[in-house]
Amino acid sequence: MFAETEEKVRKTAVRMLIVGCLLPAAAGGENRSLTMSEVVATALEKNHLLLAARQEKLAVDAGVDAGRARYLPRLSLEEGAAYTNSPTRAFMMRLDQGRFTLAGDLNSPDNSGDFRTSLVMEQPLFDLRISDGLSMAKSEQKRAAAMQEQRRDDVALRAVNAYLELQKANAQLQVAKDALGDAREHQRLAAARGAAGVGLRSDELRARTFVSEMEQQLIAADNGREVASLRLAQAVGLDAGERVEIKGEFRSPGQVGNRAEMVARGMAARPALRGMAEGVEGAGIALQAAEHAWLPTLHAMASYQMNDRDIPFGRDNDSWLVGANLRWELYDGGLRSSGKERAAALQEAAREQLREQRSETALQITESYLRREELGKRLEVARHMVLEAEEGVRLIRKRYENSISLLVELLDAQTALNRARTELATLEADYAAAWARLQHAAGTLVKEIAQ
Repeated sequence: MFAETEEKVRKTAVRMLIVGCLLPAAAGGENRSLTMSEVVATALEKNHLLLAARQEKLAVDAGVDAGRARYLPRLSLEEGAAYTNSPTRAFMMRLDQGRFTLAGDLNSPDNSGDFRTSLVMEQPLFDLRISDGLSMAKSEQKRAAAMQEQRRDDVALRAVNAYLELQKANAQLQVAKDALGDAREHQRLAAARGAAGVGLRSDELRARTFVSEMEQQLIAADNGREVASLRLAQAVGLDAGERVEIKGEFRSPGQVGNRAEMVARGMAARPALRGMAEGVEGAGIALQAAEHAWLPTLHAMASYQMNDRDIPFGRDNDSWLVGANLRWELYDGGLRSSGKERAAALQEAAREQLREQRSETALQITESYLRREELGKRLEVARHMVLEAEEGVRLIRKRYENSISLLVELLDAQTALNRARTELATLEADYAAAWARLQHAAGTLVKEIAQ
């Protein structure tokens, strides 16, 4: 009596679990259903890393604007106040204010005060530091744009992998459901044979244990699917608690071109390579700037000045001044020579890093290409293994029904079928993920997904 009640409770719990697996909504969060292209598009729009990259790009753009602004004149307004009994300063104050007279003791003057208002304009005429700075800012702008594109590819790959993980989890959940259904059918068959007097009690117990194992696998598969859904929501930049369901299964395209074509495509399209190439160019500009440090600079200036004894911004007298300033630093203790050596070393380091990255990119593309081919062959084998395992279960079941085979043989065959189905579900997703890694290594993932 107690065993029957326990069995009913267990079956009710499992039914509730299966129903919960089929429900599309989860408590406490919004549920969305997206295709692969929609997942990638959402990630590129909302992912926090990309939002941060866009702000960094805006900062670099502002640096270019600042570099251009150095060509323009600078205009400043100054207001100064002074109070002194210094003979020279008191003398100059009275001159600037237009109040100078020969009366009084010039060596011991009375305390004097002055308010000085100055409007000063400075204009660079020849200063290669400005053009070098602007060139470096533009190079950094190009590098930042390339690295932002690389980050887009990285985010897209993360979203694709999360999508495929959920696709794999859904397939494994379905395998667990099918395995539980098959296990219950074996249990029913064992019970029917026992009721007919041709089966063993041990077969019924063994079949029930097998059902319990399949129920545990179903629980684990459902939890795995739940976590995969949450990870996908995080990958696309949704709020905490939101879940994402996939709309349709993503299959890897069959043809990707030969290995040499993929390597050549990666050398031309990989954003990280373009970003590092811009880094080499920027290092060359820095070396050029270090060489330009030996040249003189020429700046023009103009000013208008008002002086008043009593009030700020007053005008007892005014004056103006125009001029130019040529500055040529002849000796600096070797500072510029050291700067040039440093810039040359950094340029060569950037070149070596670019060479290494090119080699690494070619290796990544080649490895991804070979891994994809390997997974394709394993996938074909897995499909045949599932067909063979299904046929094996069918034959052994017939034999068990006719008392030719033992239940343990049937359960072993069912276990092999479950394993083959799980392996097939895993390889289907892994094969698609291998395609995504190959496209990412070649720098074409976002373009291919959008097609």
